[in-house]
Amino acid sequence: MSEQPPENPAQPPQIPPHNAPQPPPQPPQNPYQPYGAPGYGPTGVPQWAPDHPDAATVLLLGILGMAVCQVIAPFAWIKGARVRREIDASGGKLAGRSQAQIGYVLGIVGSVLLALYVLGFIAYLGIVVVAVSSGA
Repeated sequence: MSEQPPENPAQPPQIPPHNAPQPPPQPPQNPYQPYGAPGYGPTGVPQWAPDHPDAATVLLLGILGMAVCQVIAPFAWIKGARVRREIDASGGKLAGRSQAQIGYVLGIVGSVLLALYVLGFIAYLGIVVVAVSSGA
């Protein structure tokens, strides 16, 4: 083996000739998220995960279940729970959790209102039956 002489610290570093090929520029590094991590594409541009296909449906069912017809609300509750579980299990590959969460909560509130309406209707029928049978 041949030994190389130690580099002279006083000697300036060698500058490559002007026509030498330059290495390709590297994309800027994000100090908070390394290049190539989820959320960044091959160009270093932020990429967002697509929404779950049913996230908007759950939100729509929840809104309609509250505003128009409470019979729809339990469907928003059940479907919202499933969509939230699927989004959580995707590991960040699916977005839309906030839409699903809002639809889920509206589904719960609408279902509670539906239950109260049904109980109120049953109580009303009971009062009417008692009133009619007593001859009032």
